[in-house]
Amino acid sequence: MTLRQRRIALWALLGLALAAGLAYAFRPQPVAVDVTAVERGRLRVTVDEEGETRVHDVFVLSAPVTGRARRIESHVGDIVVAGETVVVEIEPVDPTFLDVRSESEAQAAMRAAEAARELAAAELERTRAELDFASNELTRQRGLAERGALSERDLDAAQRAHRTARAAVATARAALKERSFELDRARARLLSPLDTRDPSGGCACIPVRAPVSGSVLRVLHESEGVVQAGQPLLEIGDPRDLEIVVDLLSEDAVQVEAGQVVLIEEWGGEAMLRGTVRRVEPYGFTKISALGIEEQRVNVVIDFSDPPEAWQRLGHGYRVIARIVLWDGADVLKLPLSALFRDGDRWAVFVEAGGRARLRHVERGRHNGLEAEILSGLEVAERVVLYPSDRVVDGVRIRPRS
Repeated sequence: MTLRQRRIALWALLGLALAAGLAYAFRPQPVAVDVTAVERGRLRVTVDEEGETRVHDVFVLSAPVTGRARRIESHVGDIVVAGETVVVEIEPVDPTFLDVRSESEAQAAMRAAEAARELAAAELERTRAELDFASNELTRQRGLAERGALSERDLDAAQRAHRTARAAVATARAALKERSFELDRARARLLSPLDTRDPSGGCACIPVRAPVSGSVLRVLHESEGVVQAGQPLLEIGDPRDLEIVVDLLSEDAVQVEAGQVVLIEEWGGEAMLRGTVRRVEPYGFTKISALGIEEQRVNVVIDFSDPPEAWQRLGHGYRVIARIVLWDGADVLKLPLSALFRDGDRWAVFVEAGGRARLRHVERGRHNGLEAEILSGLEVAERVVLYPSDRVVDGVRIRPRS
């Protein structure tokens, strides 16, 4: 081989190597994907929402009358007995201070009442004198009548005068009492708050007793002060009679019905609690979400199924997470919901077959937001692509990520 031929062969060999390197560098690479196997297992469809516990029956004690409520010594959590425990005492309200004009008017009224009483007392003395004279005159007339020196008419006139004088005394005595009471009323208007306080500490109080046995849940008016009739003072309930209230979106609430099982999580204990839906309230209400969106909400009331010993550390107003079970399948063909996508009006997945992605249409059943039930189109142990991107198409080579 000549020198020229050797050079041609060398350059040809270098060209072939370069072409092979370029072909290897620009060859189609398999798309790295996440894959998972189709499996059979339990699928539970739930409605999850935050709720809170509350005592089933909360009794609000209110002031029966307007008065000064003494300081409530009961504290939150104290045990009360129905009809025995006095939770608050209410005493009469102190009189108000009088301004200068009102005080002058009250003093003038008191002096007028004193003068009227003196006048009534003088009138009583006059009628007593008249009665004494009539009594003596009647005695003399009776003596004359016994001796036959007095007519019957004169005797009757003396008796009438005596009865009239006695009635006048009774009238004057009643008038004196009336004037005395008017004087007391006029003096009462001048009483100040200092005059009404009992230095011995006694109290003509109205005791308010607990209507039911249980615990004090909340004290609404702890310090001593004037309260109006009907003003709430404290709340009482039985902490062993707890329930859970959850406000669901109205579109979720229509799927819930009484008797459904509820799983209670994130309540603070290690074990998951169980409950039962007791009632879906028929009345919805508007609630503003954290994002400022108006939502229609419906309250769902849940009873505990576990014995009280399991949830005894819960109290009134505690936070829980309630998962209301709408459907529960024990042996369901399922896969993650992230593997499914829409192909037209049908559900589809990419199945790994021989290192390539193959498009396959499936029929989807129920789902819980994480996993979906597969009714047809897949078999157990088949591997499907998770989170398929736009690079994954039918027939493209794929490489499972490690």
